[in-house]
Formats: sequence, structure tokens, C-alpha cells
Amino acid sequence: MADIKTEEGVVNVEAGINLYTKTWKTADTPKAILLFVHGFSDHCNAYGDFFPTLAGKGIEVRSFDQRGWGRSVTKPAERGLTGPTMRVLLDINRFVEEQLPTKGDVPMFLMGHSMGGQEVLCWASYAPVQTRIRIRGYLVEAPFIALHAATKPNPITVALGRLAGKILPGRQMEVKLDEKLLSRDPAVQKAFVDDELCHDTATLQGLSNMLDRASALDTGKISIGRTAGEGRKTRIWLSHGNKDGVCDYTGTERVYKRLHAKDDKELKIYDGWFHKLHAEPSPDKETYADDVANWIFARCGSLYDDVDDEP
Repeated sequence: MADIKTEEGVVNVEAGINLYTKTWKTADTPKAILLFVHGFSDHCNAYGDFFPTLAGKGIEVRSFDQRGWGRSVTKPAERGLTGPTMRVLLDINRFVEEQLPTKGDVPMFLMGHSMGGQEVLCWASYAPVQTRIRIRGYLVEAPFIALHAATKPNPITVALGRLAGKILPGRQMEVKLDEKLLSRDPAVQKAFVDDELCHDTATLQGLSNMLDRASALDTGKISIGRTAGEGRKTRIWLSHGNKDGVCDYTGTERVYKRLHAKDDKELKIYDGWFHKLHAEPSPDKETYADDVANWIFARCGSLYDDVDDEP
């Protein structure tokens, strides 16, 4: 793989709050731009070869460390301090608005992994129309819709946590992810354990809101409309491994089934793969990068002419 140039920066999401950003540049003018939202106990520099591989194919990747995560944290008290759902979505919206192309520029796509996939689905449902119709399409990797039985907490613990979260929303607690459920690659498992920026720390409010978003997506209380993308058309690719021990792939299937029949939609289930599809052992991770790139490239031409006014 050729050396990929990167650029670091910040995005100002509110007065006095700057979030770390990073861009993986293409050698020539990009064919597409992919905005990426990372997951829980995660950060944008933790995606290994995935972003450089996409950049090498001609897709510029732009990502950021969400509030409470990665290099956006300046002191331990900020770990996991994401704020409520509205704050999370406003942060994503601010990041997207900073990247919006002008008319005729390179098509832009939005992708999220795990918790980030959940947030992308919510953003596509609630973001201002003038912003989301500038996104050509959405890609979602192993979204947190339903927790797998191996990860799901005791219902009593959840209920007590929700109650405590109303009293002490900023109270931090450790939510340890089992590295062996993330990938079949031992090197990836070790990298997660050794990464100090993957701190496994959340707030009671953050956890409660994350569970609420998952439930709303799983039951259809939050759903993506038919005009969520550029040209007022919804284009969405959902991907999940059926051996994911963190997020249950059947939740992703339920979201897919509720999408409108006329949407440009695709569901890809990877047989035997774990949670980090982009970081499975070779040749699987290369296959996944190819699948992502091919879906994007297939939608980089002129906008479809099959958009109608049917609600």
C-alpha cells in the first residue's frame, strides 16, 4: 500500500469545545468522500488499514473523535462524557456541515460502526433536511440495534442504571468490552487492550441514552424516511457479521426490513465474521474494504432519476 497522507485538525462544536479530526487523503482528486463515525470505547485512529485502504482506492476518509472519546478527551473527567442524544447528534451534524461539498463537487457518504452506526441511523432520521440531502448515501457497519446475549446486561442492572442516571447523569462507570468478541484476529484483540484511548468508560446518561436509541431503532420508533439523502432519495448499505458477539445481527435485519421497498437498500451478512468487519483476519478485511468501496463507487455517477413524490 502506498503511503497515505493524513491531516489532523479540530471541529468546533460549541463555544470552547473542539473535537479532534483526521483526514486520510487520496493521491489524486478523490472519487468520493467518506465521513466516518466511530463506536463505543473507540476513536478514529483505531481503524488500522481500513481508512488507508479506502484512500488508496480513491475514497478520502474524514473522521473525528466524538465527545468523550479518543483525542477529544483532555482530562480523565471527560471520558465517556458524551452528553444526551441531542448533543451527540448535534456534534455529528456540526462535523458533517463542516465537510459539505458545494454543488458539483465530489459525492459525500456517511458511515458509522457499532455505536456510531446507531448514531448515523438516528442522524439520517433527524438531521436538518438541508444537511442530510447533501449526503449521497449511508453505510452502517455492525450497528448497535440489539445487544448479543454474550454482552447484554442484566435487566435489573439496566433499570437501576437508568434510575441512577437521572440523579447522577455524569457519573462515570467502566463498561468492559470483551476483546475476543471484537475480531477473530488476535493482533486486533491485543491492540484494543493495549490502546489507552479505548478506555471503556461511559457515563450513566450516555449509557442510558445509547440503550434508548437502540430500542427506538429496533422497534421502529426511529426510522429512516424515503428522502434521507442527496436528490431526496435514501441510499443505504447495512453490514453485519452473524457471529458478532457484541451487537446481534438480527437487529440490523429488522431495521433493513422496515426500510421502504423503493429505497436503494442492501443488507450484507458476513457468515462467521465478528464485530469489527473492517479488522477481521486477511483476506476478509480486504474483502470488506472492497465491498465498501464498490458500493460507494456504484453511486458516484449522476444522481438517480427514479425519485418520485410518493411518501
